[in-house]
Amino acid sequence: MARKVRARTERARAVSSDQIERVISRTINSAEIIATGVVNLVKNTLVTALSGARDVGGEVGDAAVSAVRGSIRAAEEIGGDLGSVAKQAIKGTVHAVEEIGGDLGGVVRSATKGAVKAANDVGGDVVVVARKAVEGTIEAAREIGADVTSLATNAAEGAIEAADRIGSAAGRTVRKTLSGTIGGTRIIIQEALQTSPTAPPRAVRRPTRPGAPGAATRRRGRRSTSTTP
Repeated sequence: MARKVRARTERARAVSSDQIERVISRTINSAEIIATGVVNLVKNTLVTALSGARDVGGEVGDAAVSAVRGSIRAAEEIGGDLGSVAKQAIKGTVHAVEEIGGDLGGVVRSATKGAVKAANDVGGDVVVVARKAVEGTIEAAREIGADVTSLATNAAEGAIEAADRIGSAAGRTVRKTLSGTIGGTRIIIQEALQTSPTAPPRAVRRPTRPGAPGAATRRRGRRSTSTTP
């Protein structure tokens, strides 16, 4: 019995996510909407869809991904700017989660991951979409008074994870693009996303100035070693 209940719940959740994507896709049908209305469209769609949900925290991530994915696919169909749409969709997502509740960091990470994947699916520039998604996160975080650096890092990690799944070249390019300052915010990518977690840290060798203490000693040591019988 419990298994049947879980199955019905999963089916209902999947339908809800599909409906969100379809609503977004149908509504974004002109350049004017892309330029002015995507933020509010995504926010209002998510708030309306999740206002009666029993487990908002458990569903908001899937709903956000669907909204972002629907936005990007709709923009591609009418020839819109995917980067701009991704930025606005992420902003709308952040504002929606701030209003209805949920794990903001986790949702942002899922949404930016979904944005990069959707961009790749439609043949868009994943690097541009990744950067714009992070920019949207930063702007929205400032607007709602959230921790800007933390959310921006969550967004960057989601974008990098999606890019890595697309391919090593995409992963390297997106990682390089996001490892810096974006919108005045320093993005610090976790070490686990750059190197193997089991790899030991590399020792940093500092060059010794010719006149620095110890330089002559090391030179004498090398000469002594080379002349020893």
